[in-house]
Amino acid sequence: MKTFSKSRKLDNVQYDVRGPVVDEAARMEENGIKVLKLNIGNPAPFGFTAPDKILDGMRDAVAGSQGYSESRGILAAREALVEYAKGKGIPNVSAKDIYTGNGASELIQVSLTALLDQGDEVLIPAPDYPLWTACANLAGGKAVHYICDEQSDWYPDLADIERKISDRTKALVIINPNNPTGALYPRELLERLVEIARKHELIIFADEIYDRLVMDGEEHVSIASLAPDLFCVTFSGLSKSHMVCGFRVGWMILSGNKDLARDYIAGINMLSNMRLCSNVPAQKLIPLALKGYQSSSEYFQPGGRVYEQREFIWKALNDIPGISAVKPKAAFYIFPKIDVKRFNITDDNKFALDFLKEKHVLFVPGTGFNWPSPDHFRIVYLPDLDVLKASAEKLKDFLSTYRQN
Repeated sequence: MKTFSKSRKLDNVQYDVRGPVVDEAARMEENGIKVLKLNIGNPAPFGFTAPDKILDGMRDAVAGSQGYSESRGILAAREALVEYAKGKGIPNVSAKDIYTGNGASELIQVSLTALLDQGDEVLIPAPDYPLWTACANLAGGKAVHYICDEQSDWYPDLADIERKISDRTKALVIINPNNPTGALYPRELLERLVEIARKHELIIFADEIYDRLVMDGEEHVSIASLAPDLFCVTFSGLSKSHMVCGFRVGWMILSGNKDLARDYIAGINMLSNMRLCSNVPAQKLIPLALKGYQSSSEYFQPGGRVYEQREFIWKALNDIPGISAVKPKAAFYIFPKIDVKRFNITDDNKFALDFLKEKHVLFVPGTGFNWPSPDHFRIVYLPDLDVLKASAEKLKDFLSTYRQN
């Protein structure tokens, strides 16, 4: 009997949102075992809710959203995003330069598929949000990972970027604020990244989905605002800032010198038209949300839930012998380091799986974010303080005797 296999295009794509550790957690839950989950950046399961104005707006939008919109998105949403771009200092943007998407993830795939030919290279940070690597490889390109330096607050290693640029390099990806490290890049660093892109004539892809989730009085700077002479593509959305991951509201902003990318933009338009349009009721939330109906800002101030949970987990992790962590400045992730010699760790997936099976706590191993060594893992600190405290105690107890076979 004839059988069917997956496309060979997927042979070089490493992207599994589940993986063996998450699969084991699901099996445990099916058997009635409670698992403390520190693995996914989805606020809803942890008691975070969208503002009432946003929920009311979604309900009101449904009845009048029964047809397709223009493929880029409804004009009201794109005009609101033009004003948003102006507020961020992003230059040379009109409504025709805005594309709405079913989350920023859809638009990341569109942008890389439209750009890359076989063997073209894209510079992507390590650690990364792994969708970037998967989409680059799926498009026929090659993800080339530059190192972010833990000793320098997880900032990109500029020398490493320069070393890894070749004549096949087309673009530089900047994830700021960063997932999985929680790093926030200062203006001076962004200016140096722009200098590299300018010198080597690269497109800048700026993943800024967490740009409104910053702490400690810091300010997020959009890298596109510093590069009016380059072609930049900036991604963001409402999923995190307004706690509506399931509504799938994202956007992409083309800015700067678009004369450098006319044919590429035609490719983006083709792919945008092929998927017809993004979720129309969700698009209608954009003008409402950008008027200031945000549920997140209070959480990231002293006394706010995310801020206080950040403070706790950072200190608790650093108090565990054999664990160290850089304090994140944005988003809700922390990327701790494990002393692999102390615990004889050679496989971080096994480490995460062993911990899950013994202590019933789930987190993501660092190699899942294309980090090259088995010495890190990511914790999402959205769960409430009781869960974080229990998880930290379990990790400390587990590591007091753990040695990987």
